[in-house]
Formats: sequence, structure tokens, C-alpha cells
Amino acid sequence: MNSDTQRVVCSAPGRCGIIGNPTDMYGGRVLSCSVGMRARVTITSADELVLETAGKTCIIRSQNDLRPNKDYFDLPRAILDYMRLPSLKCHILYETEIPMRSGLAGSTALVVALLRALLAWQGEHPNLYLTAERARYIELNYLKIVCGYQDAYMCTFGGLNYIDFRGKQFYRSAEAELFATVEPLSAYVSNLPFVLAFTGVQHSSGVVHRPLRERWLEGEKRVIESYKRIGAIAQKGKKAILMEDWPQLGELMNENHAVQRDLGGSGESNERLIAAALNAGALGAKLAGAGDGGTIIALWPWDDSNQLEHALTEAGASALYRPEVRIGVNLEEVDNGG
Repeated sequence: MNSDTQRVVCSAPGRCGIIGNPTDMYGGRVLSCSVGMRARVTITSADELVLETAGKTCIIRSQNDLRPNKDYFDLPRAILDYMRLPSLKCHILYETEIPMRSGLAGSTALVVALLRALLAWQGEHPNLYLTAERARYIELNYLKIVCGYQDAYMCTFGGLNYIDFRGKQFYRSAEAELFATVEPLSAYVSNLPFVLAFTGVQHSSGVVHRPLRERWLEGEKRVIESYKRIGAIAQKGKKAILMEDWPQLGELMNENHAVQRDLGGSGESNERLIAAALNAGALGAKLAGAGDGGTIIALWPWDDSNQLEHALTEAGASALYRPEVRIGVNLEEVDNGG
């Protein structure tokens, strides 16, 4: 192998939760879609292990350099630590189009792309289920993020999917984890009449999820019953989107959000945009991910969305996006230099 020419390029998309979130943490079900923005990783040969992002670099010389430092490089540090690769010699450049901490799984997309690229660099090509589970394991156990499985599965699989997480409500060892059931729906859904609005407020998923997770683990009946209810809402939402029954889907989205909001899982910036969307005539609006900032999703099944977009912008949305059916994690280039 001519190591001077070895090169791997990999990317992964963000995602938005249409309905069912956040029951991916509680053995529930979600309907979720990718977005057009991606995280991208390029690995090339080098004389030492160099990390680069946003114009900054970091050299990894030993296991000690993989300790978290609360900076730009903790994501690749965690993956390298998980893979036991501090002696690797390569240059890892990573970047993302997904606004970080926006509720669109930006950090998970980077984890998935970095993990898949590094595995390919090592000559490993696991299936998508293993990739998703490894990415989620790294987030939970190495990055210490209290999170569900939706992000890891969606950034890995991409597309429009109904995902069933039954049996995954309790965190297990990697060997004991069950795989989720991923049902692709894009072949049966011709229209995605949704608008995503970023509040402009960065959020940490763990900050929102951790207290609710603790209440659920402590057996609080209200939380347990609420998430069972949202899981059932997701089942109905699957039928509604397949039937293009937009009024029904809108009602279900609103019910989904009402349950999560009443548990304390929303936030002022989210509520402001959701109210603006509904007042403009949207049939439904809810969180696209964790609350207290991030992104909301509104259902608008009409061709002209100017009225909705104007209302969201006036209410403080810093950016508007659309769900897009896009490929999941993708090895765009693998050159082993042979």
C-alpha cells in the first residue's frame, strides 16, 4: 500500500423528528426524516495523528490526549478512545453543514461520519445496525450524553423511516443491546409538507432528557403513561402520513407536543415558534428534537408556504429548512492507495 495516497471521505445527514419523539428513549416508536445538510469527514495519510476542524488543529500523541477537554475535539477524541486508536497516523478533517445544538442531530451526524470513516480506514465495514448502535454507545458512554436511539439510527440509515424501539427502554451493554426495527417509508410517501424552524437557541439534548429520564426510571406514573401515549400517537401518525391525511397528522403532532410540553420538555423559544406556526394556519407543530431551544417542525400541506415562513421569521426563527429524503451515512471515497 502506498500510504501517501490513502484517503477516506464519509458523510452523514442530520434528521428531524416528525412524530413520536422522544419515545426512542423509552421503548417507543418514532417517524423521522433526514435533512439535506450533512456532516463530512476526510481522512488522509499523515506522519502523526492530527485532528482539524473550523480552522483549528489538535495533535494526538498518546492515550492521555484523548481525555475530554470541552473543546472542538472531544467528539473525535471519544471515538478514538472507544476504538483504542491513539497511535493512528492520519489527518482527520471534519466539518458540518448542520447547525450544532440545533435539534437536528448535528453532533450525532459527526459521530456517525467519524466512526464510519475511521472504521473504513481500518478496513472494517459493519452493517448499518451495528454502526448505529456503536455511535449511540459512544455518545452515551464516552461523551456522557443522555440520549435515545433515534439520532444514531437516522444519521446512519437516512431517509424517511418509522422506527420501533421496543425492548430498548433500558440501557444495556453493547453485547446485550437489541436492534431497532427500521421501516423505510419514502417509497410510499410522495409529499413531505413540513417546514423546520430553528429557534436560534442552541440546546443540549442531555439537559432536557436527563431529568425526564430520571423521573421515568424512578417510576413516576405520569411520565411512564405519557410516553406510552406518545408511542401510540406515533403508530397513528404513520398511518396518517401514508394516507396523506394531513388534518389527522396535524392533530397527532399537536397532541404529541402537548404531552411533552406538559412534562416540561419544551421551552419558551419553542413555544413562541409553535404558536406562530399554528396562528398562521399550520395544521400541526411540535418539537423536532429536544426542547429548550433547537428546532420545531410545522405541518403545512399547501403549495405556498410564504405565510408560514413569514410568521416564523417574525417570531424569531433564525433559519428555515425542509425535511429531505437523503441517503444515510455514505462512504463517498475510499482510496487505499494500492
